[in-house]
Amino acid sequence: MARPIKNKVLVACEKSQAVTIEMRKIGIEVYSCDIEPCSGRYPEWHIQGDVIPLLKQEWYIIIAFPPCTHLAVSGAKWFKEKQKDGRQQRAIDFFMQFVNCKCKRMAIENPIGIMSTIWRKPDQIIQPWQFGHGETKATCLWLKNLPLLKPTNIVNDRNHSIWKMPPSKDRGEIRSKTFSGIAKAMAEQWSKEFI
Repeated sequence: MARPIKNKVLVACEKSQAVTIEMRKIGIEVYSCDIEPCSGRYPEWHIQGDVIPLLKQEWYIIIAFPPCTHLAVSGAKWFKEKQKDGRQQRAIDFFMQFVNCKCKRMAIENPIGIMSTIWRKPDQIIQPWQFGHGETKATCLWLKNLPLLKPTNIVNDRNHSIWKMPPSKDRGEIRSKTFSGIAKAMAEQWSKEFI
């Protein structure tokens, strides 16, 4: 086991650095990690590469955003093909690496999908409209030793533009970005665990 990283946070599978930036704003030493370069403007806070070896280190909190392409019910019409060629099982196995890691404080985020039946129901389902955005996008949170997120700004006018986006080359990346209001709530509410 690698040496403990006291009071450091890992945000796994986070290319956008949305949560990382919000946590850095309040003084938390946090690092994003993704196989892609970061798009959040702070490469010095980004670990580009495979996150799995990092799970062996002792982080104070891990917030994970494992890819949902092969897990989300929005893609259910392709499930048979993804099961046949192994893509779905690889996505399940990757998700479960976070579930089984030894970190004492963990949040795993994913949209409504098969992990609710393959593993267990989420601890919480949140919506962007609870955090200052008019969008509807049900998002599951599986939590370990972290509190449920409290809504910060309920928006009454709601739209469905994110999940009704037409196909495009960057559609997946746009749809997977964490809303800034949710990122801020995660940073402010979960950092209270050690500030």
